[in-house]
Amino acid sequence: MSSFTIKEIFPLLDNYCFLGDENGMLNSVANFEQDGDWSQCVMWLADTALDKNRQAVHSGIGLLILSEKSYEYLKEKPQNAILVSQPREVFQQILSAFFEKKWTPMIEKTAAIHSDVAIPNSCYIGHFVVIEEGVVIGRNCFIGHHSVIHANTVIGNNVTIGTHNTIGGAGFGYTKNTSGQYNRFAHLGNVVLENDVTIHNNTCIDRAVMGSTIIAEGSKIDNLVHIAHGVVIGKNTLVIANSMIAGSTKIGENCWIAPSVSILNKVNVAEGSTIGMGAVVLKNVPAHSTVFGNPARKKDG
Repeated sequence: MSSFTIKEIFPLLDNYCFLGDENGMLNSVANFEQDGDWSQCVMWLADTALDKNRQAVHSGIGLLILSEKSYEYLKEKPQNAILVSQPREVFQQILSAFFEKKWTPMIEKTAAIHSDVAIPNSCYIGHFVVIEEGVVIGRNCFIGHHSVIHANTVIGNNVTIGTHNTIGGAGFGYTKNTSGQYNRFAHLGNVVLENDVTIHNNTCIDRAVMGSTIIAEGSKIDNLVHIAHGVVIGKNTLVIANSMIAGSTKIGENCWIAPSVSILNKVNVAEGSTIGMGAVVLKNVPAHSTVFGNPARKKDG
């Protein structure tokens, strides 16, 4: 990995204080559980981990990101330190800017793309991706290997879709006929992923019966999530691994849906709500509530 100087980090930051040698060289990251030479490593220290890691902090660290409060309590001050109010956030900015592998815009030869779909030249389309007719894809999008984008899906700008996802397939809808047999209910709608949405891996998002299943701007969907037909998820909401959002559910902005949550069809989860791990939500959730359990109930206080 190539090296860079500490001062190259400064343009990323606002409201920070730097102490030390800005020409110090960095080439890797580490945490306090790792052994080895930390002299060119970037590390961060949370206030909550100060007592646990106080003895590990020393002047041989290439660069330590921490708060002013933590810095003042250290017995041995690091040689190079950036003091900020949100050390973890700044550490993540550094990881993204200097260490994360950047993808190169291209369409892999094994991708199968319908002839009427225009792919902006700023996008990456992975191996064995399938993109059907009528799909619209915005700028700076990434679609990982083996994902399938079904007909008429609309994808905004700066959308990331990981591997082995199915976006826009038919939902699980059946009606029983007079003979008691199940007939599939036609799904004629689509899926809309707005700008800056991220879909991780092995997730399924079904198209609506009519209209759209919508994942609004800035929302993030984790691995192994099922989002059924006609669901609407508001802006900046997180839906975490193994969750199941049943048909026609509406989830507001800035919600947190914890791992392994199940939400009944047509339930409304209002803005700013938190659904606890493994909760089974059978009725509407008021704004800015925390619910948990089976059946889910509101947290006292």
